[in-house]
Amino acid sequence: MGDANANGNSTCKVSSGKYRGVYFGENPFKSPTSLLLAQLSFCSFFTAIVGFLLAPLGETAFVSHILVGVLLGPSLIGKLPIFKDVIFAPQSFYISNTFSFYGVMLFLFIVGVKTDLQIISKAGRTALLIGISTFFLPLILTLLFSLLLKYSLPMSPNLHKSLHWVASLQSLSSCHVTICLLADLKLLSSEIGKLAITASTISGTFSWYWTVFVFVARESAVSKMQDSTLLICLSVFCIMVLIVCILKPIMLWMIDQSTIEGKKVKESHVSIIFITVLCFTMFGEIIGQHYLFGPMMLGMAVPDGPPLGSALVGKLECFVSYVFMPIFFVLSGPSFDLSTIHVGDVGIVELLTFIAYIGKVVATMLPSIYCKMPVNDALYLGLIMSCQGVTDVLILGKATQLNLIDGETYTIMVLSALLFTGVIAPIIKALYNPSQKYAAYKRRTIQHNRPNTELRFLSCIHHQDQTPSVINILESSNPTQKSPICIYVIHLVELTGRLAPVIVSHHPSINRTTSHTFQSDRIINAFRLYEKQNQRHILVYPFTAIAPYETMHDEICSLALDKWVSFIILPFHRSWTVHGLEDSANAIRAVNRNVLRNAPCSVGILVDRGTISGQGGSKMAPTSSYNIGVIFLGGQDDREALAYARRMAKHPNANLTVVRLMESSCDIHQHHSTEQEQDSEIIKEFREAMVKDELNCEYKEALVEDSVGVVNVIQEVENSFDLILVGRRRANDSPWSLELREWNEFPELGFIGDMLVSSDSKCMVSVLVVQQQVLVDEEIMASSPKYISEDSSVVNIPWQPTKVWPIR
Repeated sequence: MGDANANGNSTCKVSSGKYRGVYFGENPFKSPTSLLLAQLSFCSFFTAIVGFLLAPLGETAFVSHILVGVLLGPSLIGKLPIFKDVIFAPQSFYISNTFSFYGVMLFLFIVGVKTDLQIISKAGRTALLIGISTFFLPLILTLLFSLLLKYSLPMSPNLHKSLHWVASLQSLSSCHVTICLLADLKLLSSEIGKLAITASTISGTFSWYWTVFVFVARESAVSKMQDSTLLICLSVFCIMVLIVCILKPIMLWMIDQSTIEGKKVKESHVSIIFITVLCFTMFGEIIGQHYLFGPMMLGMAVPDGPPLGSALVGKLECFVSYVFMPIFFVLSGPSFDLSTIHVGDVGIVELLTFIAYIGKVVATMLPSIYCKMPVNDALYLGLIMSCQGVTDVLILGKATQLNLIDGETYTIMVLSALLFTGVIAPIIKALYNPSQKYAAYKRRTIQHNRPNTELRFLSCIHHQDQTPSVINILESSNPTQKSPICIYVIHLVELTGRLAPVIVSHHPSINRTTSHTFQSDRIINAFRLYEKQNQRHILVYPFTAIAPYETMHDEICSLALDKWVSFIILPFHRSWTVHGLEDSANAIRAVNRNVLRNAPCSVGILVDRGTISGQGGSKMAPTSSYNIGVIFLGGQDDREALAYARRMAKHPNANLTVVRLMESSCDIHQHHSTEQEQDSEIIKEFREAMVKDELNCEYKEALVEDSVGVVNVIQEVENSFDLILVGRRRANDSPWSLELREWNEFPELGFIGDMLVSSDSKCMVSVLVVQQQVLVDEEIMASSPKYISEDSSVVNIPWQPTKVWPIR
């Protein structure tokens, strides 16, 4: 591509007349509309391809955008005649730049909408120290080094004049950049991710105010008007008053109107806000703050999340991210002219950039280590906080317009951001594993929970229709005064309209309904009513987790780890209603599989076919009897399922049948002897309890020779129950188990659970597929009953609701 200010001696001139089409002998690249559409299509397609190729390496979208801009710049592909004179003809840049700037305006508005400044007020000591130090320490360090370099190394006059501005700009940070990096690396819900979000919001706020101050001071110095600074500050203050005192209440009123009976935001309200964005952008231009100021300020005033924030982001984000932003970076390509760069200047700017990065890492690590964070985690956090992104490039572009830096320095600084971010992001992805903290060293299972002690469950709910089945499962779990159940209910909501994930705990004494949690009200009320009806037997703690599906399992596992939960209940992604089979998004299935892989306790996937929730005439109600079945083949998961069923069998309305499938002829390998002994021991304990406690239980054994025999036995008994409990994994890989596993439709259910739930199954009852907690060294733990007993996760609870909030 050529220079946007070229004199027009190009082989392709853009016509202002009406384009009639190629069949009339006209060149489509002479039409402004056709040329703009061609540029948009080419930029979006090229950026998507590069992003697709770099994604497996852990590179972020920012790297793809900048790399495409460099590749299509005048030093590489952009110097080819077909690009320089036809597709990206200089005469078309006026229209294209206007279009791309409009996209940047909407992009900054989206950034503002997603930004939650309330995070600052909730920040802990660690986040506050990191946020403050990552702004001031790099700024001071780079300014000092810039003074040292000025008087110790030779450099071009332009760089010598702007070196202190380079130091200042390199020390800035942005919460949007950090959160986008965490989203690309799937670390939003990790401990480090949450800390980075809060700390970057604090440092980003300082950086934003510093940037506005520098730009206002520069514009005032250039204009040589003594009153200009005061007038700009007064105008900014008036805008803030207008937003806070008038527009913010109006938007809150819009939310109140939409939350009535769960209605969506009206199209007229969305249109009004879009028009307001245009007006504020224009006003920002009038007062000399350019398009960086107006939309960002207005966006921050919009309440993030549903219903208003998510509606605005949903209508804008995809189009802006994949159409507007690619052409902006490609049109910035003419500034990436490598031929204008002096080697000496590159070394100086790169050295200063490296100092800024080191300063950010050190500024993050020092307070982190002071607050007792492991050194490795502090290092990963420092690398995350040091990365740069889109907003940094926008600020550099504005600094170039104000002559704070020249075009050569701008190119070097953008390429430095590309280099450092392109290297750091894959390193973080390769080395940091947030699931390591869930590694289990202590037993958190139903089987190893001591008798007559509290049992802690965590139930996940995606929509309110799943509430009855969870409540009935809790009731069938036989909560009593001697063995109560503490249930943590977490309503899972997809993250839309905000940058950072959030988990909200609903205190029973506070009636708190916000734009984030109004969707959870009916679920919370149902569990509160159930708790009230079962006082001293059930204690409910409801939460709402708003997170992307990719990292939602982190929210679940973290809560289970923090609350010493023994069993997680996950809803299956398919549900059976009176209207037939409903298949939810595959994202929910991915959440379940991630939880199974990382959970710090036992997990159960509940497949409700209507016999639990009441859709099919439920029998599992407090006043009616119901039948529970356990299909036992052996292994730790089957033992966990049987332990849970034993607890259920103590309910006065429960009838339990255990069907044990045994191989008629099979050579048991020596390394399976321990598993076999444990299976026999738990069956013996169950049969003794049947007689001792006079339970309504029945025990059956069936000999099977192959997979056909297994299928026949299961088909004979599957519709005799209201609920069937099965283990997910097997202790040994017998030939028939391998045969059944080959036909799995849902591997997360195991082959027995899959057989009961698959599309061609005639089973019409509900199924609970159980996976026992996976320990770090299962063999050592399995062979040490004393260790298991001593480290059971049991916490007694005082049953006075006013004294037990929160439980830890």
